[in-house]
Amino acid sequence: MDNLGWIALMAVRDFRKNGTKLALFISSILVGIAALVAISSFGYHLTSDIERQAKELLGADLVLSKNQSFEEPDFGTNVASRAKEINFASMVSFVGKDESRLTQIRALEGDFPFYGSFETSPAIGEESFRKGGKRALVERILLAQFDAEIGDSIKIGEVVFEIAGSLQRVPGQTGITATVAPAVYIPMETLDETGLIQFGSRLNYEFYYAFADETAIDALIEEYKDSWEEESIRYETVQSRKESTGRSFQNLGNFLSLVAFIAVLLGCVGVASAVNVFVKEKLPAVAVLRCIGVSAGVVFSIYLCQILLMGTIGSVVGAALGTGLQYMLPAVFQDFLPVDVTVGISWPAIALGIFTGILISLLFALIPLLKIRTVSPMMTLRPEEGNTRFVNDPLRWAVLAAILCFLVGFSYYLLRDWIQTGWFTAFVVFSFGVLWLFALGIMGGIRRWLPISLSYPIRQSLANLYRPNNQTVSLIATIGLGTAMISTLFFVQYQLLDEVKFADKEDQPNMLFFDIQTQQVEAVSQLLRDEGLPILQQVPIVTMGLTAINGVTKKENESLSEESGMSRRLYNREYRVTYRDTLIQSERLTDGALYRYKQAGDSIFISLDKGYAMRTGLKLGDELTFNVQGRTLNTYIGSFREVNFRQVSTNFLVLFPDNVLTNAPKFHVVVTKTNSDQEAAKIQNQLVRHFPNVSVINLSTIVDTLEEILGKISFVIQFMALFSILTGLLVLISSLIISKYQRIKETILLKTIGAQRAILIRINTVEYLFLGSTAALSGILLSLLATFLLSFYVFEIPFRVEWIPLISVYGAITSITVILGWWNGRDILKTPTMEVLRT
Repeated sequence: MDNLGWIALMAVRDFRKNGTKLALFISSILVGIAALVAISSFGYHLTSDIERQAKELLGADLVLSKNQSFEEPDFGTNVASRAKEINFASMVSFVGKDESRLTQIRALEGDFPFYGSFETSPAIGEESFRKGGKRALVERILLAQFDAEIGDSIKIGEVVFEIAGSLQRVPGQTGITATVAPAVYIPMETLDETGLIQFGSRLNYEFYYAFADETAIDALIEEYKDSWEEESIRYETVQSRKESTGRSFQNLGNFLSLVAFIAVLLGCVGVASAVNVFVKEKLPAVAVLRCIGVSAGVVFSIYLCQILLMGTIGSVVGAALGTGLQYMLPAVFQDFLPVDVTVGISWPAIALGIFTGILISLLFALIPLLKIRTVSPMMTLRPEEGNTRFVNDPLRWAVLAAILCFLVGFSYYLLRDWIQTGWFTAFVVFSFGVLWLFALGIMGGIRRWLPISLSYPIRQSLANLYRPNNQTVSLIATIGLGTAMISTLFFVQYQLLDEVKFADKEDQPNMLFFDIQTQQVEAVSQLLRDEGLPILQQVPIVTMGLTAINGVTKKENESLSEESGMSRRLYNREYRVTYRDTLIQSERLTDGALYRYKQAGDSIFISLDKGYAMRTGLKLGDELTFNVQGRTLNTYIGSFREVNFRQVSTNFLVLFPDNVLTNAPKFHVVVTKTNSDQEAAKIQNQLVRHFPNVSVINLSTIVDTLEEILGKISFVIQFMALFSILTGLLVLISSLIISKYQRIKETILLKTIGAQRAILIRINTVEYLFLGSTAALSGILLSLLATFLLSFYVFEIPFRVEWIPLISVYGAITSITVILGWWNGRDILKTPTMEVLRT
């Protein structure tokens, strides 16, 4: 038999004898590969479905939109179908229920969508709506919230509509969109009757087009592109919607793939630990092989072949499991998907999973496996020769470099961005490094400073953490990182929710009334006073656009270079401003001064938010020319303010001085504070009855909406993070099983010298209590650091320790570790003493 065949035969024989010890550790790779293949397969099919259903995403070939009425372009005979929509925010009241809510009203004219359809319940709901009359289609989430049914009535402005159908899906809209702004569709012919279209109303106009098949849409758009840019008309085509949607879900898929990749890495730490213990047990056998003339390279190849076999099995089974797991994902992600996703076998994803699993198994197994090369035949006579150290082995450093290169390369393959790749790689290396050092510190501290005064069971259990075949480092690394992921998610979610719970803060307003016409301001304010509510703020708001910066118009700015030109968004955005000569609580003057406007002819000095000015390149003294409802107004930047937009208040990017915009077309906002949700609902319904055009924002409802959205997002992340927790648990179980024989010998020796069963149980319990609590504590400390950095640098919110989720996570991880340790120790205690002594 040739050398290669003999190596394979020896590997298979040893695998049959010892495969069980390594099988559970390879299963930890299996879980990570399953998650990776499932996400990759799902992403592949989602991309294909977005491509296939691109027209249904937009519902038309072209959409034009602007927040002001505009002249519709004449596309001539190219247009096969056309529709128009006017949408705006307004209150909707449920007749007979005395309840109301802010919604997105969409007045529709025409047969939009031209591709796909409104999915309604019942199915004839859309057909009934298309017949016209006072019928409405209402988002299902809105019907569920107010326990309304088909056939019930809703009041929009001055008109009562019959609910013709429940909207299950609108082209291009996801469940998250419906949660934030539930839509109500009404026929365009009824819009004027509602009385909601008044001077100063905030409206968005949209035109939908379906073109004849032979139309060259890109060439047609090219003809109008410059004029649309000049008039701030937004346009969207099937291709642009497909690209933007694809990018969004590509980013989501990459993030989830990274989460799955972390689970793979955790499993590989378990493999390295398992192979390390496996190699220690095999050193005597390796010494014997060396004595009979087998070279170190051949012996190394035998065990490498065995690891390759196990890695292949784990990767193939993981890929098969992941292919089946993807059938669950459409249900998990249903609130985030704008298209119907098909599932099936994705061979590229399977190949990626198998390749990744095999490669990473070999890389992590090589570190402990390299010890075999240094085993001397003398170990058969001198067992101490087995304590081989190879810190300066160049191959070991080469393997570590290969692992780092793989980590960087695979991360870049998923992210396609070197900066993000660097941050992710740094996070993984830092996390593993911290947990590894933490575990070594615990082991070294116990070995050096274990008090002799402690009772024997406690001293014995703590000493087990640094004795031969211990799994302290691998368990703290895997369980700790899994705990860190879950804990960071919980802590950040709690931080964000606590920050937006305005209604629970006594010094914060919780109700905003807007779209109030000038002639209604006093009446609205008086109604609130009659109910005993304070008028905390009453603010006029004027809408305007920016036409020139330092004399440079939007068109002229487009021809300038990026270095000399200003940001395009300065010209494109609609500015809502107010006027006053004083600052409010949420503002702080940082540069310049607030200049008053005393008489006609004075220069007008405005104040800008400093952050916005820095982002757009505006400076003190710059001249800004605004268009206020057709009138040109030249202004100069006189000061910068630091505005706390997180504080509930009427905050503005641009602040005008008093006496400039007094006669400009405007609407008003009134802010108050109620003492309870019941009082807020009462005031809201009363105001809507008297002033149908006034919209109300109840911040308690906003908080509920944010909680629901964060709940859906956290569910998806938790679903993926659980793979890491599952991996950690598999590594824990595997560690217990692979070190079981060593523990049996120790237990039998203790029983032989008189240790009672109760003492042995106590030793086992205390050991895993300390191990579990240490792993949980290390993960929680790491998550607190991550939460602090995210809170301070990303979300810019105060960092607070959330004790309830912290204690819950700590208790859960510790309890699971103790239970699994007790379950493993139960079999050890049942093993007869003589059976082990004979062995």
